[in-house]
Amino acid sequence: MARVELTRHLYEYFPGLAEVDLEVDARDVAGVIAELERRVPGFAFYVCDERGRLRQHVNVFVGDEMVTDRRSLTDTVDADTRVLIMQALSGG
Repeated sequence: MARVELTRHLYEYFPGLAEVDLEVDARDVAGVIAELERRVPGFAFYVCDERGRLRQHVNVFVGDEMVTDRRSLTDTVDADTRVLIMQALSGG
């Protein structure tokens, strides 16, 4: 199973994911997000737009590589892989 980690900012919005080991059985990034949505409704819409694409200020890393398919989220997720989901913060 893949191990999912979120940045602290996302845990503030989804505290139900904060104190648990996030392990998911998914073949791609879309499957990871779908599983997190199943566990915590609203997660998918927070990180993806209405077309299912990653929002502009959200990045996902599979291992050490940033996902390349931000539209369909088909980047492969292998068992025992770390998936990091982060929201970039901006401001001045």
